[in-house]
Amino acid sequence: MKNARQQEIIELIRQHTVSSQGTLQELLKERGYPVTQATISRDIRELELIKKADSSGIYHYVLPDRPVPNADLFAGNILSVDHAGNTVVIRCRSGTAQAVCTVLDNMPHPDVVGTLAGDDTIFALLRTVEQARRFTAELKQKIR
Repeated sequence: MKNARQQEIIELIRQHTVSSQGTLQELLKERGYPVTQATISRDIRELELIKKADSSGIYHYVLPDRPVPNADLFAGNILSVDHAGNTVVIRCRSGTAQAVCTVLDNMPHPDVVGTLAGDDTIFALLRTVEQARRFTAELKQKIR
């Protein structure tokens, strides 16, 4: 429930200008997550959300701008990224797929339904073909 709620928070702050915890609480309630202010506060802290001013000067919650954790792990171990339908296939150096997958799993990306890692290959299931295309492009940018 917590992971689903936090993924919903990420989606909400991407879709809406959420400037207060109260607004976030109402949006979550509309989506079936009746939460307390304390829970929202804890989620904001755990997701490391920050408030940033937009072009009109209104402060709202956003994900922090920071490099991907273990970016060297990506650049050094991902050999190729492609997709078929809504499944992204990530080929890695032998023995590194599970470590790379752990980093992927810790990245906030609400479009990823789940991942599966073997020795040198990761499958990431996305909700739609378009999301798989975008995710593939994002990963290719991170490994260049």
